[in-house]
Amino acid sequence: MLPSIGRCLSRRLRTPPAPELRAFIVRNTEPVSEHLSPEISLRLLTPRCPFWGRAAQPWPFGDPYWAIYWPGGQALSRYILDNPAVTTAKRVLDLGSGCGASAIAAVMSGATDVLANDIDPLAAVAIGINCELNKIPPLRVATENLIGKMEEKWDVILLGDMFYDEEIATDLHNWLTKYKRFHGPEILIGDPGRAEFTKYLGQDWLKKVTEYELPASTKEENYGLTSSSVWRFL
Repeated sequence: MLPSIGRCLSRRLRTPPAPELRAFIVRNTEPVSEHLSPEISLRLLTPRCPFWGRAAQPWPFGDPYWAIYWPGGQALSRYILDNPAVTTAKRVLDLGSGCGASAIAAVMSGATDVLANDIDPLAAVAIGINCELNKIPPLRVATENLIGKMEEKWDVILLGDMFYDEEIATDLHNWLTKYKRFHGPEILIGDPGRAEFTKYLGQDWLKKVTEYELPASTKEENYGLTSSSVWRFL
């Protein structure tokens, strides 16, 4: 099991064919809807799965962060489902998509074009499986690093649990500031209060939108955290 609430960049190992990745995901995860957005079913790593409680090293394809529904993503997905106008008829980028929950929530809430972006090829396969699980068309998925890219214009950018270390937090802040100035999208950040995110609190570019209590039944999966929030990048 992953050792902390921080997310790790996946180790770059051999990438097998998609059918092999798909079989691995199905074999080592289970469908779950007991979380903050029960409308969305996801294949996740749970205490009932073979690798639960073990170090990440035995996983053959890199750290399985895509198999955890992180608290920031849960809050973000809940907010989108409760406020569909945020993404209805909009072009949406879900950056660091992981299991794809926030991207799926955007589709369910009427987004016209959604791109799920995650640098891990295994996450891309997992997102496809989760689309099938929720009976929605396959999402467009990009595995290149889009942080710093300015060319494509998005109406909404979603970031769940992305401020997980100092380097990426700095890169994100710099890019989002530039992108907001240039394209003017709605930018929403989901985060449960990680240190690299909370150091920005009190600054004039962040406004808290809402806070949710996480389901008590998922306390173990959420590393003991009890709440998570959505913030608007101004």
